[in-house]
Amino acid sequence: MNAPLPLKVTQETATHAYDNVARISNEVAGRLAARLASDTRGEVLFSAADRGRYATDASIYQVMPVGVFVPRSAPDVKAALDICRDMGVPIVPRGGGTSQCGQTVGAGLVIDHAKHIRNIIDVDVDKRTAEVEPGIVLDHLNAALKKHGLWYPVDVSTSAQATLGGMAGNNSCGSRSIAYGNMVHNVLGAQAWTSGSQLLQLGPYAASSGNARELGNYIRSLAEELHPAIKRMWPKVMRRVGGYNLDIFDPQSERPYTADGSVNLAHLLVGSEGTLALTKSLTLQLAELPKAKVLGVVNFPTFYRAMDAAQHIVKLGDGSLTAVELVDRTMIELSLQNPAFAPTIRSALIGQPAAILLVEFSGASKADLLPHLKRLGELMGDLLLPDSVVEMVDDAPQKNLWEVRKAGLNIMMSLKGDGKPVSFIEDCAVPLEHLAEYTDALTEVFRKYGSKGTWYAHASVGTLHVRPILDMRREGAPKMRAIAEEASELVRKFKGAYSGEHGDGLCRGEWIQWQFGPQINAAFAAIKQTMDPINLLSPGRMVNPPKMDDTRLMRFAPGYKVIPIQTALDWRAWDVQNDPVTELTSAPGSGGDPAQGFAKAVEMCNNNGHCRKFDAGTMCPSYRVTRDEQHLTRGRANTLRLALSGQLGGMHAADAFTSDIVKDALDLCVGCKGCKRDCPTGVDMAKMKVEFLHHYKAKHGYTLKDKLVARLPDYAHWASRLAPLLNLRDKIPGLAALSERFTGFSAKRSLPQWKTRTFFNHPPVSATREEVLAASKPVVLFVDTFNGHFESDNAASALKVLQAAGYTAHVAIKNVADGKHLCCGRTYLASGMVDAAKAKASELVDALLPFAERGIAIVGLEPSCLLTMRDEMLVMGLGEAAHTIAGQALLFEEFLAREAAAGLLDPLKARLQPVEQAILLHGHCHQKAFGAVSPILEVLRLIPGAKPELIESSCCGMAGSFGYETSHYEVSMQMAELSLLPAVRQQPDAIVVADGTSCRHQIRDGAQREAIHVAVLMAQQLRA
Repeated sequence: MNAPLPLKVTQETATHAYDNVARISNEVAGRLAARLASDTRGEVLFSAADRGRYATDASIYQVMPVGVFVPRSAPDVKAALDICRDMGVPIVPRGGGTSQCGQTVGAGLVIDHAKHIRNIIDVDVDKRTAEVEPGIVLDHLNAALKKHGLWYPVDVSTSAQATLGGMAGNNSCGSRSIAYGNMVHNVLGAQAWTSGSQLLQLGPYAASSGNARELGNYIRSLAEELHPAIKRMWPKVMRRVGGYNLDIFDPQSERPYTADGSVNLAHLLVGSEGTLALTKSLTLQLAELPKAKVLGVVNFPTFYRAMDAAQHIVKLGDGSLTAVELVDRTMIELSLQNPAFAPTIRSALIGQPAAILLVEFSGASKADLLPHLKRLGELMGDLLLPDSVVEMVDDAPQKNLWEVRKAGLNIMMSLKGDGKPVSFIEDCAVPLEHLAEYTDALTEVFRKYGSKGTWYAHASVGTLHVRPILDMRREGAPKMRAIAEEASELVRKFKGAYSGEHGDGLCRGEWIQWQFGPQINAAFAAIKQTMDPINLLSPGRMVNPPKMDDTRLMRFAPGYKVIPIQTALDWRAWDVQNDPVTELTSAPGSGGDPAQGFAKAVEMCNNNGHCRKFDAGTMCPSYRVTRDEQHLTRGRANTLRLALSGQLGGMHAADAFTSDIVKDALDLCVGCKGCKRDCPTGVDMAKMKVEFLHHYKAKHGYTLKDKLVARLPDYAHWASRLAPLLNLRDKIPGLAALSERFTGFSAKRSLPQWKTRTFFNHPPVSATREEVLAASKPVVLFVDTFNGHFESDNAASALKVLQAAGYTAHVAIKNVADGKHLCCGRTYLASGMVDAAKAKASELVDALLPFAERGIAIVGLEPSCLLTMRDEMLVMGLGEAAHTIAGQALLFEEFLAREAAAGLLDPLKARLQPVEQAILLHGHCHQKAFGAVSPILEVLRLIPGAKPELIESSCCGMAGSFGYETSHYEVSMQMAELSLLPAVRQQPDAIVVADGTSCRHQIRDGAQREAIHVAVLMAQQLRA
């Protein structure tokens, strides 16, 4: 019963697919998996873990599918449709899985279009149109269109994850809809299969023929028959995405669906949430990229005044106004707590505003737009808010602030504790003149039910996203129902739309009849019956939906229970409860988590999919290579959650947590810590992997490879004496291949070269403990295993630079000499040896505490080692001493940048010789995670003539020992080839700077170039 199903059923294993799947699931699932495997080229994923990873989206719901199918081409989608129709298995189409109302979860076969069905079929630059497959991500499309000066302007906040098919399914809107409209205004045509496998060509009704024409005639007859009801019941606002677009023949929106008033049948599919047809391709209307943008950030003393001002602001700009977006006080505070967003949000604030509005103007040039910013300031003065506008004219600060706004929803979800902002009324839309009154009244409703709403979004079009804080494990569902009923009365009072942007799904489907009345609701059912008579496509959505508060469909369903575990690391900061009104959290460890906070940390993942991005930032490097949900931060968090709550298919929860199923999901996590910085809800998968490995290895044991990596700091001092012998591995043919069999280190990879003479056994002259404690400019240098044994020049160079800058530098040593060096415990953590890591860290704390207590900086060279002092060492139970040391722990470049800013590096700057070569910088993942990339750029610029260029890359692929391992070599090289190695090859004469030991090794192996530590470059440029 505990034997897991193979992760993927392939054509080669199709003959056994039925037996394997039927054994752990049922006969239908077995037959379905077997047919998909034999008749398609797609990936057939039917294990409990795979189904569980696709059972949720960014909503509160969870429904276990029969299985998951990842097609490789459009014919695979058609074949799967035919098979499911033949077997009567429902289909749930899925893109990025970021839906907030449960549109992409269901009990049928989930078809994931995002991995392969993502091609741009055609771009017509002259007509400004593009035909695309439904799985393509918006940002990826726009990146391809940029060279033509075009973009697709439905600018949703999830643009780095949202697929065009999903956006069409939801009738997405985006931040700039006041200028460009919604999806329905920007879709020109669609090819889609009905459940009967008819391929419909949907476009202009006047030019349609065949089945499309018949469908159009039928819809027109319904619209004509229901004209009085449509006039009476249809919301007259642009933001209305509930139900089907029956009004294409009887337009009710304040913005016409088409520029010339004609009817386009493709608009019937927009907003249908996959219930009417399966999209094969979409034809899109493109727009010219704005040549210039300026941004005015208006600071308001009260939320009400911000809402009231929106109706006046939208009248500005003479057609150049493209966005008016809200950020409320809660989101401001949460942004200030996020290291990735804090500097940006501070730059937009004047004092402590209760809310800010981001007002954007776009046009031909910045000079043309500056008068609009001036007029905005004058308007605020007229509204008795003078000097309330922060003007952002340069592109970089604008882009940074929009990134914070885009992350708004997920930032709000970073609230710790069981109470979370819940999506169910968040995108009700009301006419702009009623916005302030509506938000004020809804705030009173939240207060009535002991909650508080967090607000953000589109003030320009009357859609204010709001999520009351509810505890969905306990009394959340009945409160959700009560709040929804009162909110709906407000929407009706102000003649708005209950579903304004994020669709219906499981959450709002039952409100369609409330909004449109029984006659129109019956017409929606008739449309569904006409296009999908066998109810194959996403049943239970739009037509005959479930109750929104059916807890059996929720992620935290009745009976949800976490297994108790004794954690190795301290997760108590997550084990809290929160007050839904004040948002204050209880004391660490008081949250009632049987897993001592670990489960609550895992549950912080709300499936928003931010980890699916491919642009700037680090996460998630393995997903960028494989595009598998399993290897996504979200997929790993879901796997851990399912394991900890006993939802991995017949396996006891305690066994599930330490099973190979979880190990496989975490296997390609390189511990880059990209999620620690980039994940808006704070999911630190690198730390979670350490916790998991501690338990997994305790049960299954350590391999020789584990021990060689973990215990490197213990044996390095004597291994260096055998350097000539150990280095033969890479010199004698066949020896690397032989060693691979025993050690697990790839023969394709060279290993770090041992040195007989090292920094530790031949240290340069440095200050004693007593001298540094008495010095006027003291600094302590922490030399790690890698820079001390393998690349001693780095440590020697750092010491030389510090001394040249006038500092009294002491090299940290153990309090009790034993022939070994100080160690942070990083290598032990990588293998799950937490107890051994604690012992090493404890020695380090004892040695460094006297300096830290005096405020003396502790400077390190290897990012992964030094930054362990600011991260894992704080959750090892080492007390306040660890926090004291963390407060003084700085990377070499962080220390120099700080001192330069204080004007203390003039002696060093005077000795630096100019550099003429270009400088390429690759940031170590941990440098990126801790915001330590900017300091290295600042330090490089201290060198006369230096113009460092940052390589925009994710993980180099080495990640400590990861890239050396046979099982990971290929993935490691694929990560490196995404951006790092091509960038290095493009500038063969540039100096390549990389502070990470393994980063430098990857560059040497992959590009045959020698990268150097910034300390080495600084030392090289010193005049004698």
